[in-house]
Amino acid sequence: MIKFSEEKLNQVRELITHYPEGKQKGALIPLLHMAQDEFGGWLDAPVMDYVAELLSIQPIEVYEVATFYTMFNMKPVGKYVFEVCRTGPCMLNGSDGIIDYIKEKLNIREGETTEDGMFTLKPAECLGACGYAPMMQLGKFYKEHLTKEKVDQIIDECRRGVMVTN
Repeated sequence: MIKFSEEKLNQVRELITHYPEGKQKGALIPLLHMAQDEFGGWLDAPVMDYVAELLSIQPIEVYEVATFYTMFNMKPVGKYVFEVCRTGPCMLNGSDGIIDYIKEKLNIREGETTEDGMFTLKPAECLGACGYAPMMQLGKFYKEHLTKEKVDQIIDECRRGVMVTN
């Protein structure tokens, strides 16, 4: 059965108090983040149904939000998710080449996870760091001015377990 720990449920209750009565849906995005972190790094239908129940909203309202934003994973992902920006400024500065290099280096395609479950490549729309292109988000951190050498270093640090992502 899917259920937050009592500690997390207390956090959920506190979060909901920040929104007016009848407007608890405003807590949906932070609650989806909590659920994704708590239940394996992705949101399957039972998890989204649970979130809907906690907020007293319809499951479709949760599905609409969770599937719209790329920050939510709709299938299992690796321990490290490389979200490489591929919009205009990053593309002009070589993000397509970085994405191709990661695909070749890790032997995966966009949206796939390596066989060992360590890495997922997830191209992203604008991450709001155009001046640091090409760049990617890795957990809560941006990795900027990417080159093949920097990608190699990031992959190596992840494999050695020294890469901090939260």
